[in-house]
Amino acid sequence: MHSSPVQHGPIDELYRGLTADDGAAAVSVILKVRGETCDIDCLYCYEKRKEAPGGARIDAGQVRRLAEIFPGRRLAIELHGGEPLTAGREHIGEVLRELAAQPSVIRVSIQTNGVLLDDAWLDLFESAYPGLRIGVSLDGDAKGNAWRVGYDGAPVYPKVAAALRLLAARGWKAGAIAAVTPAVVGRAEEVLDHLAGFEAVNAVSFVPCFDTPVQRPTASSGRRLPASRLLQQAAVGAEDGPAWAISPSQYAEFVLAATARWITGGHFTRLKLEPAVSTIRRLRGLGTGFCHFSDLKCDHVFTLYPDGRLGSCDELPWPQAQITRLGQTAGEPAIVAAQRQLPLLNQGKGLMGRCSGCSYRSVCGGGCIATRWRYEKAGDQDAYCDYRMRMIDGIAALLAQPAHPDGAWCRAARWRPQTRTACGTSMSSSLSGTARTWTVRPCGYTPARTATSTPSVSPASTRPMTSTRATRSGTRRSRPVSARWSTPSPARGAASRTTAARATRTTASACSRPSAGSGSCRATARSTPAWPPPCAVRPPPRPPPCPLPFK
Repeated sequence: MHSSPVQHGPIDELYRGLTADDGAAAVSVILKVRGETCDIDCLYCYEKRKEAPGGARIDAGQVRRLAEIFPGRRLAIELHGGEPLTAGREHIGEVLRELAAQPSVIRVSIQTNGVLLDDAWLDLFESAYPGLRIGVSLDGDAKGNAWRVGYDGAPVYPKVAAALRLLAARGWKAGAIAAVTPAVVGRAEEVLDHLAGFEAVNAVSFVPCFDTPVQRPTASSGRRLPASRLLQQAAVGAEDGPAWAISPSQYAEFVLAATARWITGGHFTRLKLEPAVSTIRRLRGLGTGFCHFSDLKCDHVFTLYPDGRLGSCDELPWPQAQITRLGQTAGEPAIVAAQRQLPLLNQGKGLMGRCSGCSYRSVCGGGCIATRWRYEKAGDQDAYCDYRMRMIDGIAALLAQPAHPDGAWCRAARWRPQTRTACGTSMSSSLSGTARTWTVRPCGYTPARTATSTPSVSPASTRPMTSTRATRSGTRRSRPVSARWSTPSPARGAASRTTAARATRTTASACSRPSAGSGSCRATARSTPAWPPPCAVRPPPRPPPCPLPFK
């Protein structure tokens, strides 16, 4: 059993570097099997905006070389693109069989648009790598998939939906990656219900299209532009970004609405939802394999292209993210040395300096380095931080009172870590070796009714869930928590009593769910007693059930 390296500061808690003495930490390798080559032409595709040669394919020999470079290191492999299935069944079969022969490979997944998926492909998967995990890109319902089209401009949704039905008929399960664009904003419940309606879908990950900086259409080598590129040209060029881009605040509101529906609609019984689950695990002090919330960030994620380029996470800009070439590196020590000299990674880690004094850092985990880098370039990194805090506040409120989902839109309720426990119980978490304790309140706890009280939601109890990457263990359970209100100090004396008396006559802030895109809290004047505040997340009469039955 390897021990984790000692961390030396707040940034180290959020961004763990790859070191030779940390062999217990797995690394993720994204295989761009065909580079950017794809059989469809999504308007928002980030891969096609990179400088990448097309036509070549990653082969079994390159896979074998990866295992030699990282001896003794556990590898989580993802076949990605472009569209990996365009490499052909015979070629993909060779790659999968080589991966199955490598003892260091602990997990293999494939991300596909589903258009080419058929019985023959599933037969291959079952014979070459029975434990293969399948991810399908689908942005919700037909309306939500407006940006996912073929080169002829026609929507591909019907073919992808048919692929998911085929997976269900064959007994396969798949995760769905859904891009959040204006086509789904304001319709989170409808979109989640639609995805949950596919029997094969057992996980949904909502990813944001933070593409405001994109000002130019994707370059095209041909003389005649396909219909899809003409559609893209019409969508690009506005000052506030392309037509498929959304703001961080829009994404936060979408995630909260989807999470509320996930709980109240009962989807949590069979469906994993991200980023909700990772937020919940971090609120409990548990680890997660989602790098946006984990300390295993860009140093532990690699991307390999068919021409041998080996670099960091594929969401970072290329060629700046390139570290070395597969045939030119001597092994892991050389890669570690090259990482530490890569300006892009050093800049990304430096951007997390602002996280060191943030009270949300133990849950937020610092977020995505690539996204932070883009917003720093645009001079608006605050917008990214605001969305992360808003999402944590809302999900903490949903967990505290799942029977009152409107509490997620209360701007007065703010989550914060606690240092003491109630009823003699405590829940400690380990974040990169640093212990933290959280307040655990029994349900039914009644807050003191004082005008100076401010609701603060403590983390909720959930059952541990298997994450998508290597995580640290920790499976402590506790009772569900409720909202906690602070009480005024006795030293305030008459001033406190006077303020409390005024509470029955003054107005109160009534927080309710914002309309699509507004993201704000509305204040309403009331003549009735102002306590408890209408926006408060009130404890229910009975303890709510644990919202996560996953194991």
